Amino acid sequence: MACSKVLIPTSSLSGVREKRSPLQSEGKQRKQQQGNLYKRRKPITAAESQTVVIGLAADSGCGKSTFMRRLTSVFGGTTEPPKGGNPDSNTLIGDTTTVICLDDYHSLDRFGRKENGVTALHPTANNFDLMYHQLKCLKEGIAVEKPIYNHLTGLIDSPERIEPPKILIIEGLHPLFDPRVRKLLDFSIYLDISDDVKFAWKTQRDMEERGHSLESIKASIAARKVDFDAYVDPQKEFADAVIQVLPTQLIPEDNGGKILRVRMVMKEELQYFEPVYLFDEGSTIEWIPCGRKLTCSYPGIKFYYGPETYFSSEVSVLEMDGQFDKLEELIYVESHLSNTSTKFYGEVTQQMLRHAGFPGSNNGTGLFQTILGLKIRDLYNQIQMEKSGKAEREMSRAYY
Repeated sequence: MACSKVLIPTSSLSGVREKRSPLQSEGKQRKQQQGNLYKRRKPITAAESQTVVIGLAADSGCGKSTFMRRLTSVFGGTTEPPKGGNPDSNTLIGDTTTVICLDDYHSLDRFGRKENGVTALHPTANNFDLMYHQLKCLKEGIAVEKPIYNHLTGLIDSPERIEPPKILIIEGLHPLFDPRVRKLLDFSIYLDISDDVKFAWKTQRDMEERGHSLESIKASIAARKVDFDAYVDPQKEFADAVIQVLPTQLIPEDNGGKILRVRMVMKEELQYFEPVYLFDEGSTIEWIPCGRKLTCSYPGIKFYYGPETYFSSEVSVLEMDGQFDKLEELIYVESHLSNTSTKFYGEVTQQMLRHAGFPGSNNGTGLFQTILGLKIRDLYNQIQMEKSGKAEREMSRAYY
């Protein structure tokens, strides 16, 4: 359906919350609800407001929130929930960016999932039709009334109005699951955390901070793994960039998750995106920079760069194994990287120092998240320049 005849929800998906039916009748129930929850709205043309859409996919607890903070800070200003709205909203709005959590498109609340024996990762627990329709409308410049999944209560709250931003970032479990949604994305990222690292992170957090037992943590991971492997993990094949977080190779048989080997996998020949490279584009390079210009304690730091094949795509891979002792010395590494899309010398280092307290700021996770943020800013600027050039050409033709 074209957005010129947009259907926009104007009340909550309360039926999903109040009456939790079996999965077999859930789809029919949603269709009946949606038929009554929409109204027409005069559209804004794409020429007046066209939104750039970025997708970030990852499992829960894999650093999406930290990545969002790094990414939105590149565009300046601060992000905050919609003013005067639901205090439990998952949406973050800034001057340029709006971040939407795709958990808001759960079709089954926490109790409904429990009754039906499914996890939030399962497609039947999510409303992909509504997700696609609303994201399409936002991309075309039309405001929507988006539902809110309340992570505190586990219920689906009344919707909130979302205006089309300059940059829309959708983050969650399924931004690359639906082919229709994938076609709306201008750039996509997948955070791929290895099982060893994910287990180490979750164990440390849940045992030290939440008092969970090791057995309960193992059971929680096992309960999600089947659906994760089936519906979330396969999305990485479709991502334009993948950040892989793996155990270090600098310490034999180390799976503790404290020293990390992080790889940034970047697809070749994308519009508006040129992969970052180390020293010489297209070459295969291993580099150990520790010495007078970069302080490194045990086990040191090692970089790798080279061309590879990822699924069926040609990619460039930049890898960092180890961690920085002194973050300000990152400028030495930055000086050997090209295509980082910085506006001035040292901008990567400046961004990293600005968020030195964020998780991963001393290793490749923070470094590669920061670089991708700068690359997305450059992608957005290229799209805007192309739009401006097209508008000028159309005005010239009209004038003559």
